[in-house]
Amino acid sequence: MYKELKKFEVSNQFSFSIDDSLEEVCNASEGSGVFLVYAVGDSKELIMVGSTGTVQNDGTLKIKNGGLYDKIVNGHQFAKTGRKYSWPAQMKKEDISVLEVVWYETFNDAVKAIPTAVEGQVLQNFLDENGKLPRWNVAF
Repeated sequence: MYKELKKFEVSNQFSFSIDDSLEEVCNASEGSGVFLVYAVGDSKELIMVGSTGTVQNDGTLKIKNGGLYDKIVNGHQFAKTGRKYSWPAQMKKEDISVLEVVWYETFNDAVKAIPTAVEGQVLQNFLDENGKLPRWNVAF
């Protein structure tokens, strides 16, 4: 686990296989924060980092309805369609049988870390270690 994520207490994870319904297995909160997606096989590989929630200049949080849950399930990736559709297709294409998704609320009553800043730090550390971004992150 990345050290910058250890301080976030509201966190959980779930596994997703091609035959699962992402809407049913996703246990992410409606809060704001980051999520990490791992391809699980013989080893576990970080393949994507995402976030949701924007901090306004007055220090308040602007959050889309549904928060992390909605971003994971309905956020667009690989196509102009929600992940609930695009992830299984991409998993099939890449021969990935299981994804593990770990999520963290980074901005709530207890802690105030800007979600995109945390996402950027995790991606920077990955870039430093691997010389590239996780393969499902197109750009940052």
